[in-house]
Amino acid sequence: MWGLVGGASLLIGALLGLALDVSQRAIGLIMAFGSGVLISALAFELTEEASVGGGTAPVVIGLGVGGLAFFLANLLVEGRGGAHRKRSGGEQSEGSGLGLAIGAVMDGVPESVAIGASLIGGGGVGVAVVAAVFLSNLPESLAAATGMRKAGYSSGQVIGLWSGVMAVSGLASLVGFALLGGASPVILAVIQAFAAGAILAMLADTMMPEAFENGGRVVGLVTVAGFAAAFALGTFE
Repeated sequence: MWGLVGGASLLIGALLGLALDVSQRAIGLIMAFGSGVLISALAFELTEEASVGGGTAPVVIGLGVGGLAFFLANLLVEGRGGAHRKRSGGEQSEGSGLGLAIGAVMDGVPESVAIGASLIGGGGVGVAVVAAVFLSNLPESLAAATGMRKAGYSSGQVIGLWSGVMAVSGLASLVGFALLGGASPVILAVIQAFAAGAILAMLADTMMPEAFENGGRVVGLVTVAGFAAAFALGTFE
């Protein structure tokens, strides 16, 4: 359920991208804020907690493997036409639907697994993690849907894609919770750090370049605002 909550903003963003003529500068600023939110969550809710539970070595290993896994998977996705999956200027070609779908799922799975992992141990859901995923997903799908509309995709295709990714997000959270429920603190730390590394690589490769290209000179300040907002939210859990 919490994975679906975090993923619901994917569909909301896609609908907004289809219904509204949002400027690329506005999309860039929204993506900058979402990037800041997600960086805060992966730093404090994932990496720091993983370090407390498993120590330094598992975290370093998890971060490296997660970043490398995203890098290799992204190479495959780019070969299938998904290189511009989060661009808002219409760079997506009409024949790149499979690559766009695979890329969107690949970007969302680490975030959703992190939500599932935050429930392990009988505690409540990591509110900051869910909020970060929700707020970062919104500009991702908003930008992608805007670009897909400009590239000639129909509304049905756009809505179908992001509805599917939202469903996969819920399933990934369930799998993350079910498979990691009995895991040792070291294994859990590696998984949390893996998710953090993959998310950080995704941000640097897709969201932040789009934000800095279109957001203008204030994009750095907006990113800091997102980071600060997520940090403040985490302190109230």
